Amino acid sequence: MTLTVNAERFQRDFDALSQIGATGDGGINRPCWSAAHLEAQSWWLARAAEAGLELRRDSAGNCSAILRSETAGAKTLLLGSHTDSVPNGGRFDGALGVLAALEAARSIKDADLHLPVNIEVMDFADEEGTLVGILGSQAVAGTLTAEALKNPRGGRAALEEGLARANLTEAGLLAAGREPSTLAGYLELHIEQGPHLTRNAVAIGVVQGIVGIRSFRVIFRGQANHAGTTPMDQRADASLGAAAFTLTAREMVLREFVGCTANIGQITLAPGAYNIVPGSAELALEFRAPDLQTLNHLEAALMGLARVSAHQFGLEVSTRFVGGCAPAPMHAVAKEALTLAAESLALSYVPMFSGAGHDAMSLAHLTPCGMVFIPSREGISHSPLEFSSWDDCVNGANVLLRAAILMSRTP
Repeated sequence: MTLTVNAERFQRDFDALSQIGATGDGGINRPCWSAAHLEAQSWWLARAAEAGLELRRDSAGNCSAILRSETAGAKTLLLGSHTDSVPNGGRFDGALGVLAALEAARSIKDADLHLPVNIEVMDFADEEGTLVGILGSQAVAGTLTAEALKNPRGGRAALEEGLARANLTEAGLLAAGREPSTLAGYLELHIEQGPHLTRNAVAIGVVQGIVGIRSFRVIFRGQANHAGTTPMDQRADASLGAAAFTLTAREMVLREFVGCTANIGQITLAPGAYNIVPGSAELALEFRAPDLQTLNHLEAALMGLARVSAHQFGLEVSTRFVGGCAPAPMHAVAKEALTLAAESLALSYVPMFSGAGHDAMSLAHLTPCGMVFIPSREGISHSPLEFSSWDDCVNGANVLLRAAILMSRTP
């Protein structure tokens, strides 16, 4: 196989899309269904139309460009990612995957290569969670629920306003599911958003799976008291339990749960005054693991640690599950296709897990899924400093292209 993408055309498109929602410091600001995001979707669909691809927008606001197969009753191989961004995010996250998928479809068409599957480039709505989080891919997978729409992470008002701007309805979101029997798989190119590929000088990451995530509220309760007159050794200081838990959790995960992460993203002390011993400390805890068994063990260890930290300082502790998602293994057929594609291009590669969530995690139970990572400079993402070299971007696009061709021919 010798087919490769048109690197110059690919870069022109990337540079043009990077101007939509540009922040002036190298980043972009394209929250889902903002004016900039809607403009970005319209722009790339126009580019797809110029290439002679069929356009589609489903009832969940996902946008598609389709290269139809001449084979009767052909299944559809999905390629894509997302064009929405976090506030003041980077140019490469998501958008690179959509444009690489578009370039792959155009390259197949330009080569007059007739595949036994339809190639559908997809731009999934709200991957970043401005409104709900991986909303568009959940809708396609049929796993989006009415309850999730009642209590979205971005708030009801933001969801309602976004739907109005995009001319969509909640009923439409819930009706966008695809029939698994019509799909041949899903492949996604993404920047790694971590330092491993760069640190090890490896060109390609073949994703083995996407980690499972769980979030909890952990509340330590002690006794609020006068900060000047209460002896240090007689305090039921809730902040001490929080501090001990935070520091010890880090050491425990590093020592006993290699490849996992735990994060305390917020600590709220109450009453919250200079001269009052904290009576309560509420923590936002999130942890991630590559498989369900490890995720369960990590949860048990962290909950046990919270109890130990509370006992150490004479406190009470309670925990409340907030939400999460199960680990999503990538499919063997997709992993093999990506591996063979990297080998055909003489690119170094390594199997790895994704520590971040992606649209592929929504689709993994629906159809065979695979992901390919390219290096992120210094592992920086969700920042205007996010960067990948253009050679790495082209390498990733070529792996995506060749893997799609290989998957299309898999019985």
